[in-house]
Amino acid sequence: MQSIDLEKMSLDELKQLEKDVSKAIKSFEKRQLDEARAAAEAAAKEMGFSLADLAVVAKASKAPPKYRDPKNPELTWSGRGRKPFWFAKAIDAGHSPEDLEI
Repeated sequence: MQSIDLEKMSLDELKQLEKDVSKAIKSFEKRQLDEARAAAEAAAKEMGFSLADLAVVAKASKAPPKYRDPKNPELTWSGRGRKPFWFAKAIDAGHSPEDLEI
């Protein structure tokens, strides 16, 4: 690799070099992606599949709300994940989870 003396370059030359490097990086990444895709397609084809057959798109399902805050009905919780503050506070205040169900 040749050495470039950046100190001797003008601002325009430095900006052009920056553009050229950015373009070279994008071109390299595209070539790598194309090679990886071709290898994956060949491996899938060898097994009798296409990449579309192998692609699994995970669809996030949003659970419907199961509980509602008695003080603010706009606050709901599905019962999954971390308990919201209002739910824990209501339980501490003596409500049962059944009392908060929608």
